[in-house]
Amino acid sequence: MKELVVAFGLFLFIEGILYALFPSKMKSILLKLNDVTNSQLRIGGLIFAVLGFIIIYYIKG
Repeated sequence: MKELVVAFGLFLFIEGILYALFPSKMKSILLKLNDVTNSQLRIGGLIFAVLGFIIIYYIKG
């Protein structure tokens, strides 16, 4: 459970740094999400989830 909290903290840190350093770029990236279809977003999310699982499995294994 401790590792999950650390991972969430790292996610928030990286996300916060991106918004702090590149606020206008992040706004434009978020606006471009309107052009992405739901199926493209779903496939991208699944790919990132699988990649994250593989990385965690490799590091923990």
